[in-house]
Amino acid sequence: MNPRRLSAVVRRIVAQFRRDRRTLALIFVVPLVLSALLGWVLRDQQSVPVRLAIVNRDGSVGQRIADVLIATRGQFRRFASGNLVAVPSSTVDEATARAALADGELDVALVIPPDATARLTAGEGLQLIVLTPGANAPTESGQVAQVEQLLATAVATAVPGAAPPPRIEHRTIFGAPDADSFDALSPFFIAFIVYFLVFVLTGVSFLRERIGGTLERLLATPITKGEIVLGYTLGFGIFATLQVIVLLAFTLLKVDVPAIGPLGPFTVGLAVPSVGSPLLAFAVALLLAIGAVSLGIFISTFARTEFQILQFIPLVIVPQGLLSGIFWRIETLPALLQPVARVLPLTYAADGLREIMIQGRDLTASGVQLDVVVLVAVAGFFVVLAAATIRREVA
Repeated sequence: MNPRRLSAVVRRIVAQFRRDRRTLALIFVVPLVLSALLGWVLRDQQSVPVRLAIVNRDGSVGQRIADVLIATRGQFRRFASGNLVAVPSSTVDEATARAALADGELDVALVIPPDATARLTAGEGLQLIVLTPGANAPTESGQVAQVEQLLATAVATAVPGAAPPPRIEHRTIFGAPDADSFDALSPFFIAFIVYFLVFVLTGVSFLRERIGGTLERLLATPITKGEIVLGYTLGFGIFATLQVIVLLAFTLLKVDVPAIGPLGPFTVGLAVPSVGSPLLAFAVALLLAIGAVSLGIFISTFARTEFQILQFIPLVIVPQGLLSGIFWRIETLPALLQPVARVLPLTYAADGLREIMIQGRDLTASGVQLDVVVLVAVAGFFVVLAAATIRREVA
């Protein structure tokens, strides 16, 4: 090994990076920005009270537990039938609580069963039921944990000498009874994967059109910039459509493949349960993909190499993953970041897919209508923006 030749290669790489300011920013600036954003989100999260209703089906013991919980005003926003005013201990029945959970007016419902007093008299522990919507597993697990912590104190205060701590059975309004955590998070994963892959593939492909001179030759013809961008968007959209079909089919379906030669039987697909229309879920994912296509075309106009397209991922894709409600509720984000989260297309796509796949909503639901309108508007906005930034020059 010749040290001189080795040193020449090293110097060439260093000089190449030193002249590329975007690469230097990716190495030194972007990690600091993302770390600061993540630290900001985690350290400055807003405290959002849990909206709790109590369904007391027992009597005196249930009333004492409910009174203690109601007295803890600082931890819970209080709920009453028809408005958010107070936590009644006996006037909210289970049907009312379930309806409020389904409509998003309530976060958690605590059901005190009719045999609570009898079980305590017999020396047994309480068996309580906690109901949540079942639409956002990470958020609801944290809310259930808060309720469990408060219950331990409430039961000890309301029923002195009750030795066994209460046992909690968690049930959900939406979702399949045997759904796991991946099933609950699958709408978010579908949205993120579609957005990420379509953005990268479109950006790289459009950049190649610029580098190869195809775009320059098109601009020399009577075709307008808007027609070029819209044509490329529809063309790339065909492959984005195929990608969405493959991803949704793999997520929702399951095919059992019998043994083939030395290979044993295996399964293809995740078989994620979906209570809504697969066609509507496909439409929402496709709108997100078309938006990612137009965004990729727009971003690629600022890049000169394929590596520079990848450099936009930490700036365009990763922040959306952190702020779109996948990991934390938007209401818990720092106040300055909440308006940002509410204009991100990934926020509306993930919310729409969750409403369709888990809650069984359709286009009659106002939330799904809003998600569709925003995704269409975002796709159109970046088509216009990309047309405005195309230049007559060979990249």
